[in-house]
Amino acid sequence: MTKKFLALTLTLGVLQATGCVNTDRETITIKGSDTMVQLGQRWAELYMQQHPDVTIQVTAGGSGNGIAALIDGTTAICQASRAMKDAEKESLKSKRSLDAVETPVALDALAIYLHKDNTVASLTLEQVGKIFLGDITDWKDVGGKPGNIVLYGRENSSGTYVYFKEHVLLDKDFPSKYQALPGTGAVVDAVAKDVGGIGYGGIGFAKDIKTVPIAKDPKGMPIEPSMVNVLNGMYPISRQLYWYTAGPLEGSAKALQDWVLSPEGQKVVSENGFYPLKGE
Repeated sequence: MTKKFLALTLTLGVLQATGCVNTDRETITIKGSDTMVQLGQRWAELYMQQHPDVTIQVTAGGSGNGIAALIDGTTAICQASRAMKDAEKESLKSKRSLDAVETPVALDALAIYLHKDNTVASLTLEQVGKIFLGDITDWKDVGGKPGNIVLYGRENSSGTYVYFKEHVLLDKDFPSKYQALPGTGAVVDAVAKDVGGIGYGGIGFAKDIKTVPIAKDPKGMPIEPSMVNVLNGMYPISRQLYWYTAGPLEGSAKALQDWVLSPEGQKVVSENGFYPLKGE
């Protein structure tokens, strides 16, 4: 949670306790993706400034935990960096008699992170898969300087983990030496400190490390994880970021969602390092 958002939430709590504001304020809860938590918090900050009658609580925990909270009815909105599974949608329908409603809110390139001093210029999708399966263990085998490859990534409650496992590892398991970390920021920090490290995560977190172009096949051209390449479908591991709800939103929550999808809300997407739905 950002200091600004925490201060704003605390200020609202003090005002409510002293009777200086209407205690019937509507609260909207948002839970889920660690990749999206900073984006969600920024949306909340700006929206609450413009709508003082609404309180928005944003928490992380991973896409899987956000989906579980939606199924249990403990959050109004789930932020997810992967698509909801059919079994999860069926569980929601069974438990709450409501259909899952999927709303894309941003675009993301799932970037491959390397240490800034790593000399590898590009990788193929197949090479990335073999690295994270433990089949390639030395950087010299992919055009870099000799040295052990150290694997960093997300834990299994993460939507990013699930997406990467499905689309890059083709549902095969990570090796025992894979180091699962509790957030994308932690993956970036680990790679930034380890010249032999490699990680993966949202493009919005790619700071103080380098990202490499990825070729879809061995003979293909390596593609940068840029907005243009995500919008035109050229970057091979791009994805949508979602809001999931139990049935269509109404009232203040619907107004919030409409604002997030508006040019003003989509500008926040760009400012947080992700890509707006229309590339504007």
